[in-house]
Amino acid sequence: MNRDRDAGRPGGRAPQPGTRPTMPIRRPDTAPPRPAPPRAAQGGWHVAETQPIPAVPPEPGMSQAAEQATEQTQVIRPVSPGKGKPSLLKASGSMAVATLTSRITGFLWKLMLAAVVGFGVVNDSFNVANTLPNMLFELLIGGVLTSVVVPVLVRARKGDADGGERFVQQLMTLAAVVLAVGTLLAMIAAPLLTVALVSDSDASNRDLVTAFAYLLLPQIFFYGISALVGAVLQAKQIFSPPAWAPVVNNLVVIATIGVLALMPGEISLDPVSMTDPQLLVLGIGVTLGVVCQAVVQLPALRKTGFRMRWRWGWDRRLSEFGGLALWMLGYVAISQLGLVALSRVATANAQGAWSTYSYVWMLLQLPYGVIGFSIMTAILPRMSAAAADGDHQRVIDDLSLGNRLSTVTLLPVSAVMTALGVPLSLALFAVKSDMSGQATTLGLALAVSAFGVLPYALTMMQMRTFNALNDARTPTLIMVVMTAAKVLMAVALPAVLEPEQIVFGLTFVNSFTFIIGWLVGEIWLRNRLGPLGSRRFLKTLAKTLVASVAGGLLCWGSVVGVDALIPGPAGAGTGWLQLLVGTAVGFGAIFGLMSVLRVAELQPAIGRLTGLLRRR
Repeated sequence: MNRDRDAGRPGGRAPQPGTRPTMPIRRPDTAPPRPAPPRAAQGGWHVAETQPIPAVPPEPGMSQAAEQATEQTQVIRPVSPGKGKPSLLKASGSMAVATLTSRITGFLWKLMLAAVVGFGVVNDSFNVANTLPNMLFELLIGGVLTSVVVPVLVRARKGDADGGERFVQQLMTLAAVVLAVGTLLAMIAAPLLTVALVSDSDASNRDLVTAFAYLLLPQIFFYGISALVGAVLQAKQIFSPPAWAPVVNNLVVIATIGVLALMPGEISLDPVSMTDPQLLVLGIGVTLGVVCQAVVQLPALRKTGFRMRWRWGWDRRLSEFGGLALWMLGYVAISQLGLVALSRVATANAQGAWSTYSYVWMLLQLPYGVIGFSIMTAILPRMSAAAADGDHQRVIDDLSLGNRLSTVTLLPVSAVMTALGVPLSLALFAVKSDMSGQATTLGLALAVSAFGVLPYALTMMQMRTFNALNDARTPTLIMVVMTAAKVLMAVALPAVLEPEQIVFGLTFVNSFTFIIGWLVGEIWLRNRLGPLGSRRFLKTLAKTLVASVAGGLLCWGSVVGVDALIPGPAGAGTGWLQLLVGTAVGFGAIFGLMSVLRVAELQPAIGRLTGLLRRR
């Protein structure tokens, strides 16, 4: 039961001890070489200047190797991060493992829930109610805690004699009060919240949504404590506890659904009763998972020497924080309007549409969580420090590196997911013979929306860049544009699609809005920072896109071939065989073509793999 964490790692990891690999980085031709700004060694990648080579246009007929040498003016190489400070790629690698485990266990309990209660009204009602605490937490304080608070805490640590401890105590006191009051008000208003999210139709059950909401809304408070403690740890460059805490959450929920599966009977729909044992087990067990997610991070915070105590009063930086927070709250509130529009369209047209949409969105977030979120989390303190120093070139370097590494890893995944949408869904969801139809629908919805994985990662990276620049206003304006497009397209879907096709439109609209956000964010970032190294990014994007399209077609061909060899209707067994064959063919072709096309960003991934093999 993870919150959507806007989350991954780059394609490469920290090199092994005793090695000093380098990765060529090209500057745009318009950017002359500049001396590296003096600074203390930090964890992660350090941009070190080599002997400058003037950037000149390649001559006609120049080989690709010569063209690379012409453009190369710097290298990225690892430096000692200092005691107790893991390098960026080492930290992101650890978080990637934790995030992958979290996504897998989170998906597992969702899969278990579908097997126990199906894709119908019960699953829809639970998913809508389970959306409420996430929405309200983000609206109250969550978006601020996960975005704006880390840069503010970094500045406090650098400027305060006590390392910002007093400020953090004041912030935690204020946050606890806001969360407690917000949770109480949300529980009182649960019936009204249900009306806002759920259309009154035969495809929905408002009473069941409200009953689940009473049990799940207390999560708001514990989500807040978890996020605030996680933000404090991240500001101290301690990443593992916040990354692994959701895994504990998921394990508790898996145990809960296991108990639910052993209970006789089903959740009553008419009438709905708060004393229904199945209802109580599912609601209380899922909320208990969030409680555990918060509690398991507290020992790590205590180990840092931080003293948890109530501290009332006001600090001038809370005013700065408040100004940033108002824009962030606007950002979250606007984004929730898009979610409400999608929810109402889904619940008004077909049973199971919202659950199917939720499962598709979770599958799309899996590659992003492994590749995008972890690197973004690790890079935010570095980016904030660079922005605080006024060194915009370092900010651009971090943004460019993150975008390119995301491209060479996420775009191939997107292509394979498009080709394998139906086999993947059959393999995972067709656990019963009567679930093949719903699994096929889910797979088609995944296929038509998988193109949004990379734009989502790029958009989130842009948002964090603005946050690092102490700018919460621009992300809010970008979200206004995205949400306006999402709402307009979602509302128009019933006029152009049949009810059983609505879920395809919803997933497509959700992915398409991230393309809009990426393009708008690119324009505003360029206006703020100047050239963003787009030439190299577009070159990497073009090469990766060619390889991904070709590999995706071969992957789809292998799926068709397997289907032709196996008689009878497709089921879980056929899905797994198609998935295994298609994955091997697709990724093999894509990364082989990328190697032929000399996509330079593959080198960090290959270097890390070689290092792991040597270690073993």
